[in-house]
Amino acid sequence: MNEVIVTTLLIVALFALLGSGVWIGLTLAGVAWIGMELFSSRPAGDAMSITIWGSASSWTLTALPLFVWMGEILFRTKLSESMFRGLAPWVNALPGRLLHTNILGSTIFAAVSGSSAATCATIGKMSIPELTKRGYPPEKIVGSLGGASTLGLLIPPSIIMIVYGVAAEVSIAKLFVAGVLPGLMLAALFSGHLMIWALLHPDQVPRSDGRMSLRQKLGESRHLIPVILLIGGVIGTIYTGIATATEAAAVGVVGSLILSAAQGSLNWVTFRDSLLGATRLYCMIALILSGAAFLTLSMGYIGLPRHLAEFVTSLNLSPGVLLLALAVFYIVLGCFLDGISMIVLTMGVILPTVTAAGIDLIWFGIFVVIVVEMAQITPPVGFNLFVLQGMTKREITWIAKVCMPYFFIMVLALLLLWWFPQIVSWLPSRM
Repeated sequence: MNEVIVTTLLIVALFALLGSGVWIGLTLAGVAWIGMELFSSRPAGDAMSITIWGSASSWTLTALPLFVWMGEILFRTKLSESMFRGLAPWVNALPGRLLHTNILGSTIFAAVSGSSAATCATIGKMSIPELTKRGYPPEKIVGSLGGASTLGLLIPPSIIMIVYGVAAEVSIAKLFVAGVLPGLMLAALFSGHLMIWALLHPDQVPRSDGRMSLRQKLGESRHLIPVILLIGGVIGTIYTGIATATEAAAVGVVGSLILSAAQGSLNWVTFRDSLLGATRLYCMIALILSGAAFLTLSMGYIGLPRHLAEFVTSLNLSPGVLLLALAVFYIVLGCFLDGISMIVLTMGVILPTVTAAGIDLIWFGIFVVIVVEMAQITPPVGFNLFVLQGMTKREITWIAKVCMPYFFIMVLALLLLWWFPQIVSWLPSRM
């Protein structure tokens, strides 16, 4: 009974601070301090200083600011324009035609970005004007972009996978590799949805710009070479074991600087803006991670994770029912918090329960990332919805509505991963 009262008080304090506009990282640290000061015997100040320093100085976490910087550099290059030119000739013959550039462009950029919001913004700047000019339906342009840009979280390198890997103490390299096949499967499901829609509504699909010969298509494909080389450099060094995730992130930064210089878009202004943008974003993430680390320690001293795990274990839920409950929990939580906050806020409590249920933590990491992807297009705090609203000036309710089919496609993807877990485990098992 005491645990229920303590939990209730801390949850009330958490939402009161969040609702008052306090930064998420400071909110987590504040709730942790309240819990440790009132309900444990250890001095809160000493524990906070040690925990925050330990979490901020983690070597594993070094990959995070590097991948963020790589995405910021690419965001300021001509990469998106080059990708559109290289992809358009190949999708023109598919049902749905150029709408597939949103799917393929997001899939490719996700492999060099690691951020859902960056993927959405970069591909949106490329595709929304081009597809609108060609007469494609606005709801399909925005919906396919909102859904496909969530792949920035799943296809490696992924910022949120690094955060999960640090929290769950699992191999980030294996997490990266585990996300490849599910990411490609999800991209194929998104494209399949567009094909079915196009076959059912042929009158809404603009006519082709004209046929191109194979030689012309191959000629246009040369614009994809730089980004393919960069992807190969980052993912290839991880998969072959040449580099750790942190070293691969450094390869990505160097490669993106070379790519930017080769395109003529690297100058002092873009270099400074990319570095400052990455610093601001990483400082926000680091503050959240530090606060969450302190909250995890505080909850451990109070004993809440152990009591919660014991309670869930006593319910004798099957792994399937447990995952269903967690999916609903994360989707609801995603209505109020961003993805990284969701991960760091809950892992300390959820992981003991998941481990006790015998669920593989690598598989669970991919499961959580897809559920967080779903939250990216769930109002009122779906980050991708805000990015799309800024680019289209549409009502956020309209944007959420046109993105909803992709939400249900991700539900289907989760079911496929449950029925066929080898989709996640096959590549990591071969490392």
